[in-house]
Amino acid sequence: MNVLGFGDNTIDRFVDRGIDYPGGNCVNVAVYAHRLGLDAAYLGVFGDDDLGSRLRAAVAAQGVTADHSVVRHGATSVSTLRVRDGDRVFLGYDPGGEAVHAPLHLTPDLLAYAASFNLVHSSVYSGTEAELPLLATAGPLLSFDFSDEEEFRTPAYLDRVCPHVDLALLSCSHLDEATTRALLAEAVERGAGMALATRGLHGAIAYDGRTTAAAPARAADPGSVSDTMGCGDAFLAGFAVSLLRDGWSRRVPPAPAALRDALRQGAEAAYHQCFVEAAFGCGWPTATRAGHAAGPAAQSVPGSTAVARDDHANA
Repeated sequence: MNVLGFGDNTIDRFVDRGIDYPGGNCVNVAVYAHRLGLDAAYLGVFGDDDLGSRLRAAVAAQGVTADHSVVRHGATSVSTLRVRDGDRVFLGYDPGGEAVHAPLHLTPDLLAYAASFNLVHSSVYSGTEAELPLLATAGPLLSFDFSDEEEFRTPAYLDRVCPHVDLALLSCSHLDEATTRALLAEAVERGAGMALATRGLHGAIAYDGRTTAAAPARAADPGSVSDTMGCGDAFLAGFAVSLLRDGWSRRVPPAPAALRDALRQGAEAAYHQCFVEAAFGCGWPTATRAGHAAGPAAQSVPGSTAVARDDHANA
């Protein structure tokens, strides 16, 4: 079994730590799937600047293949954050160079490569919407992260994406349970094979048009949490990997027991991610304009200590 992250990458710059970390939804899901024991790869666009080179090296160091990705001239995107009470708080976003930010379109060769994976994961931040119909007909299962922003939950956007995805992830920690269940039902009614809502400490809910399954979060001691970066991505990886191991395919939808077990595996993965710096560690000191390190020394997180979560995940 194998998983491909197709789409965004970024640098997560923690200003309170003075450290830059590799990340991005599609990168994270690939890394987490690999840490859960699956072969994994990443397909996307890297910048040719120093940050892009560091990001490529960090992905490769995690055992995730990125040899079909492309490098374009321009700056790598940077998300600026800080940690407050254990939670990661976004402060701003620089999309980077125009050519780097532009999505990667699937050539026949790249489409054939993507089709060789059991699951391809993408997101609203990847610009891959136009590629989804091609991927859906090529054969792999598709998962797609809709994040928590209302612009990605309009009927028009859901109708554009849902008919092509097998698993829609929706971050719903800001919604009550009734609203969450209605959103899951809408995603499935508009074509998604299955929809998953992560609700932070309120747990998670999955719905496939026949079965609704729910599971509680696994709470972490706030005093021991590193930060919440990547927890939602980790939950998705744990959930999807569990389903794949249980035989999930378009012809074989998950049984109710498999859905419940996958929710538990997702919560477990998110819990462990709470103790990992940023998405998967591997940080380095943020460089000032003069090229000198800013802030405290970088802390490297050993590869054996991670799997994921973000502020919309269950931990």
